[in-house]
Amino acid sequence: MAFEPQDLDHTFSAPIGVDVKGEVWSCVELPGSKEFFGTGKSVKVEGTVDGLPLTSAFMPTGTGGHMVSISAKLRKSLGKELGDTVEIHLSKRLS
Repeated sequence: MAFEPQDLDHTFSAPIGVDVKGEVWSCVELPGSKEFFGTGKSVKVEGTVDGLPLTSAFMPTGTGGHMVSISAKLRKSLGKELGDTVEIHLSKRLS
């Protein structure tokens, strides 16, 4: 059975930088993500980061949460670096 996209309206703020086994990745972690998404698997979404469009997947962190990558190109467009806080608005779940 195919997944039907679902509208979302969820906004959160978090710093760029997730510690993954002692290495800081250019990602943002969604607090309470397993409960929010209802799964521990990867979830593709559409939304915005500080108002700029984002279509990406929230990947499992390995510790029960999910994180989304904030690429170097997107960080440059935002004028943000590791440690800076961004606001993410999720508008649609695609998977």
